[in-house]
Amino acid sequence: MTHSPTPAGDAIRASGLRRSFGDTLAIEDLDLEVAAGAVFGLLGPDGAGKSTLIRMLATVLTPTAGDATVFGHSVVHERGAITPRIGYMSQRFSMYPDLSVAENLEFFATVRGVSRADRRSRAASLLESMGLAEFTKRQAQYLSGGMKQKLMLATTLMHEPDLLLLDEPTTGVDPVSRREFWRILAGLHREGKTVLVATPYMDEAERCTHVAFLDQGRIKQSGTPEEIKAQVPGRLVEVTTGNPRAAMAALKDVPGVTSVHLLGDVVRVLWDDTGDPAPELLAALAAARMNSAGVREVAADMETVFAFLAESDHAVAEA
Repeated sequence: MTHSPTPAGDAIRASGLRRSFGDTLAIEDLDLEVAAGAVFGLLGPDGAGKSTLIRMLATVLTPTAGDATVFGHSVVHERGAITPRIGYMSQRFSMYPDLSVAENLEFFATVRGVSRADRRSRAASLLESMGLAEFTKRQAQYLSGGMKQKLMLATTLMHEPDLLLLDEPTTGVDPVSRREFWRILAGLHREGKTVLVATPYMDEAERCTHVAFLDQGRIKQSGTPEEIKAQVPGRLVEVTTGNPRAAMAALKDVPGVTSVHLLGDVVRVLWDDTGDPAPELLAALAAARMNSAGVREVAADMETVFAFLAESDHAVAEA
């Protein structure tokens, strides 16, 4: 199967995109541009509309209003021109459990119209690159979580799509398998593929070339990870203490503190003041009888951005 060359402009362009389910509005007047060759991360809480957006771009769902183009073709009017150029991977494991790895690849490649000669060579290459070559005869139902996700990605790639639409492909997968999955995506990016991936993991967002925060069907922020992080005001400080939740309560009203959130056992504080935060924070903790705390300034990351945006939206909703 031969595709036309990937354009240098946008792989995806959405304008006024809307999707409702009865009285529930999942996507509301959404505009989006994804450049060809990007690894674009969709971030947001559960129910933000990420899956709905991806399913519309994959032509699985029809927009209630508005339109989007994939490589210049309308998802509403030109589905037949889009589906050969995309690979869509849903959240749910969609392989046949009683078929082997090799049989699943063979079946889905046949459905996609891949020739017999190409099926063999592509399957061998993909299975080798994904570490599945020794498991070709194993039934899909007996694969580990990470191996199942790699099998789904392999079947998605058999027809050599130009655009991958991945809906939280590593949710519930162990950290080692997640890193391996993203190593594979990095290789596809180097080959010039475009990837739109929804992820709940902020470390994965750091690996994207561009990201967008989606909430209640609307895009709140978008840009490169560095551009997004630069919008967070102030400096980020990590506080370690034996009682992090008590520390949060002690620090949230300290002058100069604009945001406090918990990351594991560490309290993260956004400090919007020119002075040294350590004396003020340590004094507040000592007043709350926490004298063994540590304070250090760190670089802002996507976890910080996500927490800041969530708190900002919460504050606006309460106003």
